[in-house]
Amino acid sequence: MTLVAILIGTMTAGIGSVWLAALLSFGMLARYTQHMLSLAAGALLATAFMHLLPEAFESRVGADSLFATLLVGLVFFFLLDKAELWHHGHEHHATQSAGDAHDSAHGHGHVNDHHAHRSGGWTVLAGDSVHAFGDGILIASAFIADLRLGLVATLAVLVHEVPHHMGDLIVLRQSSNNRRVALVKVSMAGAVTALGGIVGYALVDQLIDYLPYFLIVASSSFVYVALADLIPQLQKRVGPGETMAQIVWLAIGIGLVTLIGGLMHG
Repeated sequence: MTLVAILIGTMTAGIGSVWLAALLSFGMLARYTQHMLSLAAGALLATAFMHLLPEAFESRVGADSLFATLLVGLVFFFLLDKAELWHHGHEHHATQSAGDAHDSAHGHGHVNDHHAHRSGGWTVLAGDSVHAFGDGILIASAFIADLRLGLVATLAVLVHEVPHHMGDLIVLRQSSNNRRVALVKVSMAGAVTALGGIVGYALVDQLIDYLPYFLIVASSSFVYVALADLIPQLQKRVGPGETMAQIVWLAIGIGLVTLIGGLMHG
């Protein structure tokens, strides 16, 4: 019975939060793409600095080990980003070469209408999966302790993940420019919550010690994507009005995650 409750709870929190985020970011907020980039950056940074990192540092693990994990995580996601850019660069080169050959054969020039590829997709999905796995273990631990506590933990994760997943979906849209692909990928990462729940149910006592490391690795991915991919896109020369809008939406992203995090721990 407890395992069934854990599976229902983890799937609801992991995938439900993604679909709710999609409803918001692809529906009523879809027209404000640039503003959503600011909101995404704020949500990712706030998730890392206001929620994941403090929780990790509240554990008994030494600060040196946690900072070392954070550093390794940032370097790892930098290399993952490089691999993604390299892969898409080769893919784009092959497509362009085929197009050039076709155009030459038909006697007209090739016009390259591809937009510059945005990185960050793999990094977000990797960080999301680690984060979701940790969430699954947390939900499983709560259900094992008490059914009502498990329900509260499920609701808390569901609500807390919505602004964060809005950020993920925006990053994935930048990478592939395809809503459905972005939704499927983030949903698959969210489904890892159920895997974390099953593993947590089986090995809850042994895995509790590793939770701080899951939190640190997930936070390193969110910090990397926000600072290396999203914020540079906002660093364009724009007017005072647009600059103010960027700051306001960044603050809204931070405020949403901070508010929901405060309600979770309230």
